[in-house]
Amino acid sequence: MLKPAVNNTEKTLHENDFIVSKTDMSGKIIYGNKYFIKISGYDESELLGKPHSILRHPDMPKVIFKLLWERIKNKQEIFAYVKNLCKDGSYYWVFANVTATTDANGNIRDFHSVRRKPSKEATKVIPSLYTTLLAEEHAKGIEASSELLKKILHDKGVSYDTFILSLQQ
Repeated sequence: MLKPAVNNTEKTLHENDFIVSKTDMSGKIIYGNKYFIKISGYDESELLGKPHSILRHPDMPKVIFKLLWERIKNKQEIFAYVKNLCKDGSYYWVFANVTATTDANGNIRDFHSVRRKPSKEATKVIPSLYTTLLAEEHAKGIEASSELLKKILHDKGVSYDTFILSLQQ
């Protein structure tokens, strides 16, 4: 399936909107709530079994997903701001919480994500940060982008989690 042509039309979540999805171990969508399907613009049949990256907006630095996968594969939750791409080329920002779902033996069964509207503060700060990380990634690769993110956080004197959560308050 080809990625849609990106446009500058933004869809905005309301305060009480929640997007929920589950992916299998390889990142293929196995569940999406009605709002997830609606805002994405895809039919449920077009999403199920597809990689969640079908929604990846080209403005998103890969380093954010690298961090996300490192965390959830180690059964650690992560919060992140994500710009998603809709079927019609529009986009929407979310504040995502992603966790691993485990079975009775503690083995990862799948991954669960709940997303909601990001704060106004986050929508002011995150786009420029991601532009900076993406430029570094394009120029020098994902590892350089990762090192830049670590430097930015170090210079702010905060951990990734503290920084991300502070923007949502």
